[in-house]
Amino acid sequence: MILNRYERMIARRYLLPGRGEAFIFLVASISLVAVALGVAALIIVMSVMNGFRAELFDKIVGLNGHAVIQGYDGRLPNWRAVAEQARKTPGITSATPLIEQPLLAIHEGRVEAALVRGMTVPDIRANPSLNRKVLAGDIRAIEPGSGRVAIGVRLAENLGVTVGDTISILNPAGRSTPFGTVPRQLPYEIGAVFEVGVYDYDKAFVVLPMADAQKLLLLGDQVGMVEVDTADPDRVGSILAPLVASLRGRAVVVDWRQMNASLFEALQVDRVVSFVILSLIILVAVFNILSSLIMLVRAKTRDIAIMRTMGASRASLLRIFVTVGLSIGTLGTLAGLTLGLILLFFRQRVLDGIQLVTGQNIWDPSVRFLTDLPSKPDPVEIAVICGMAVLFSFLATLYPAFKAANTDPVEVLRYE
Repeated sequence: MILNRYERMIARRYLLPGRGEAFIFLVASISLVAVALGVAALIIVMSVMNGFRAELFDKIVGLNGHAVIQGYDGRLPNWRAVAEQARKTPGITSATPLIEQPLLAIHEGRVEAALVRGMTVPDIRANPSLNRKVLAGDIRAIEPGSGRVAIGVRLAENLGVTVGDTISILNPAGRSTPFGTVPRQLPYEIGAVFEVGVYDYDKAFVVLPMADAQKLLLLGDQVGMVEVDTADPDRVGSILAPLVASLRGRAVVVDWRQMNASLFEALQVDRVVSFVILSLIILVAVFNILSSLIMLVRAKTRDIAIMRTMGASRASLLRIFVTVGLSIGTLGTLAGLTLGLILLFFRQRVLDGIQLVTGQNIWDPSVRFLTDLPSKPDPVEIAVICGMAVLFSFLATLYPAFKAANTDPVEVLRYE
């Protein structure tokens, strides 16, 4: 909005408190702070929600792949042919054989549920989720026949073990004998302790070479599934459609959306609800701008009438009061943007400080899935939030601005 010199001067004066106008200035200041808090809250919450989805997707899908091909009885005997067929499907970038079975981990009388995962050694070393944060030991120590495994950090804490200690893995479905089924229990040395960052995985995962897993579970040359990665996880359904048709009757293909549907849908709903609720903060702040401008127009009625008699046009007064209200909204938006980005940068320290002051474990990984508070600011989303705040501020200025522009100087100055 282009203002001439005298319009800028008057708008600047109306933004600062005059004599007897401290209350109007207070209301305008509260409006600015409210807009800032609303914008900051929206930016923080939406960035954290984006971070949640991105981190969960990265860690869960990064460890489990975009889809898995499973046999109907939990075993995939012809897995080499299935894997080769998957690799030849357009859009599929890799097909990795896996064994995954819930068993029991035992150490000195402590028993914990464990999710045993058998992988080939190259896949173990190439998996970014396992290699990203090895807290102790060396993932390269996991070799076929070495008797060493890698386990999640929470499972290690629950069992009270560290690198070099020995745990036993118990397979209840052991060998059949004339006297019944005898559980199979084998000892393994801890070769590495890793942290995926997802609590449920860190408290259960035991990773060992494929050959050792087949020996433990008595699978022979069979595997449990083939993990598939695609070029575009958002189009996983259309990419896998030809493979699903060709494997019908032999195996089942389950993609990441089906495996984690409830979790990602809950995050999406929570994201939308949070955006709507927090937008109300900005709306309340906008009503404060409206009320402060109405009070300003009433306080300046005589000045407005004098300006009209001196030749000020209705359009000029309209621009002045729109500028005043829009300046409050824009300054509040910029302050909220700055505050939001600062708090996002120091989010973990702020969270740790709140936990220290309150004495409460606000961020419990067993409830929140992730061990750290994530954040992923989206520039487009932030621009929409800021634009929405400025737009609401502009709309709030229209009524008082038109009221000021339509002031009749004859009626106001009749008895002066």
